[in-house]
Amino acid sequence: MTDDNYDSSQIQILEGLKAVRKVPGMYIGSTDTRGLHHLVYEVVDNSVDESVAGFCSNIYVKIGKDGSVLVEDDGRGIPVDIHPKYNRPGLEIVLTELHSGAKFDKKVYKITGGLHGVGVHVVNALSSKLIAVVKRDGHIYYEVFEKGIPKEGLKTVEDKSVLEKFGIDIKYPGHGTIIKFYPDPEIFETTEFSKETILARVTDLAYLNPQLTITLEDERTGSLETLHYEGGIVELVKHLSEGKNLIVDPLYWREEVDHYIVEFAFTYTTDVQEILQSYVNNISTPEGGTHVAGFHQGLSRAIQDYARSNGKIKGVDDITGDDVKEGVIAVLHIKMQDPQFEGQTKAKLGNSKVRGIVQSITSKFVKTFLETNPHIADLILSRVLSAAAAREASRKAKELVRRKSALEGGGLPGKLADCSSNDPNNTELYIVEGDSAGGSAKQARNRQYQAVLPLRGKILNVEKASDMKVVENEIIKDLVVAIGTGVKEDINPRKLRYGKIIIMTDADVDGAHIRTLLLTFFFRYARSLIENGNVYFAEPPLYRIQKGQDVRYVYTEEEKDKLSIEFGPNAIIQRFKGLGEMNPEQLWDTTMNPKTRKLVQVTIQDAEEAERIFSILMGEKVEPRRRFIEENAVYAENIDL
Repeated sequence: MTDDNYDSSQIQILEGLKAVRKVPGMYIGSTDTRGLHHLVYEVVDNSVDESVAGFCSNIYVKIGKDGSVLVEDDGRGIPVDIHPKYNRPGLEIVLTELHSGAKFDKKVYKITGGLHGVGVHVVNALSSKLIAVVKRDGHIYYEVFEKGIPKEGLKTVEDKSVLEKFGIDIKYPGHGTIIKFYPDPEIFETTEFSKETILARVTDLAYLNPQLTITLEDERTGSLETLHYEGGIVELVKHLSEGKNLIVDPLYWREEVDHYIVEFAFTYTTDVQEILQSYVNNISTPEGGTHVAGFHQGLSRAIQDYARSNGKIKGVDDITGDDVKEGVIAVLHIKMQDPQFEGQTKAKLGNSKVRGIVQSITSKFVKTFLETNPHIADLILSRVLSAAAAREASRKAKELVRRKSALEGGGLPGKLADCSSNDPNNTELYIVEGDSAGGSAKQARNRQYQAVLPLRGKILNVEKASDMKVVENEIIKDLVVAIGTGVKEDINPRKLRYGKIIIMTDADVDGAHIRTLLLTFFFRYARSLIENGNVYFAEPPLYRIQKGQDVRYVYTEEEKDKLSIEFGPNAIIQRFKGLGEMNPEQLWDTTMNPKTRKLVQVTIQDAEEAERIFSILMGEKVEPRRRFIEENAVYAENIDL
């Protein structure tokens, strides 16, 4: 039972705030956009902890025009009374002393994501300015900090107009906390917040906490999102399943053992990929950990035991854990005391005891469900046996391909124009469409470090193809051999032959399609190359505009219109329909010269959302794709492909 007596006496100080501004990466992971958004997560997570404790129903997040982020909740409010030991207001201690808070002894917060005690202190230390407002005991208090230092001490709000000068308008009267902060540009590489990045995080929190309503406002654009999902993680599984063919409706289970709460929902699809989103105390664990290992083992053991005991294994030698995972879409949420994460960014859970607990709960539930629902059990088992058969057939096909093709030492593809350097730290592979573009690129390139691979037609859509078709496809074989890493479970990034893999296609619809097909291949079969930052898009110009001796290249219609007005009616405008229309000098100057070219690095900020979009746009189901295009057509005109 949570202790309702939450006052300053329960706040403890472990050590002072000293090194945060000097080495911020130790506390938030980095000072790039990921670290910037981590500040938001720390503040929001504190409000979510209040909700988990049973004292908060609403959270409001606002991205301000002035570069700030504001987070307000209707929780109990941070204590403002004088701490009996440290003789300072609780609010000031919480915001200035590292490793201070009420989350260490489990009296105030039984379950919490912010167990390291550095969250909101770090936000304060890395902000040029922070304003904290507390609504508590019928009063309103506020304090202002600059770079973590209190400016004038804790003050009582006699007139709400005092808050207006800080741009603060109270949304939830009565009780709660407001934190408004401005990230320090001296610390961060960028202070521009992404609404999409924050929306992804708070959407997860809304799914994980069906008792909670989260509102996100972007003052810069006027957009307002209200997030509330009564169905919880079952609704999240359905969301992740959009565009996919479901074998069964999502199954859900929640069980509490000792001080552990295990909650999961999962379904099976006809896709070959597994999607599993895992969380611990509302914190996403994208690198998994012991809880994910336990879920996998429990699910596999239950299905394998059911199949063997009922004589259901037919047509294959056996079923493996990978067969059971294929096509699964699952959400796993663990609530526990004292989770041991790897690093402050909490990407992976390390508690060894969790594995056995989750495995036991998962196995028991799935086994009981299968035995009491034989019809659904047959559907699931049929899906698993299909995966096992495909695995065995794929293994045989890969062995055949390795013997017959260049995958095992048979030489590089004939169309590849390789570079002379073999140092992957300095080499680049340009993937281009067709012989015409390939010819121009081969002449334009710097032969020392730039290689060119022309594609023989459009690459296979791997989203709709089996592994057998993929490994037998000649274009894909050429690509895999040229890159050198292998694919999927056989991939070895250390064997990468080129540090930059640059997709260079025409700036038209066909080029965009080929680029999307290639990106789908890398996402499905060589995702680590994207995650390691090896994959890029080249940006060739759309127009060459000349007036007299002044020649310029432009990349958008807007740039062309603007320059046409500047040059006047005598300007000569050339539209490039394809890379093959450029002479080698033009292609080098605009698209291949490292000093003048534009490259876009492909990254995955939200792997699960990327997974969903790939399934919708490249999968078999037409209706979700049509609906997505209709809903996003307004934006598609401005997407920089």
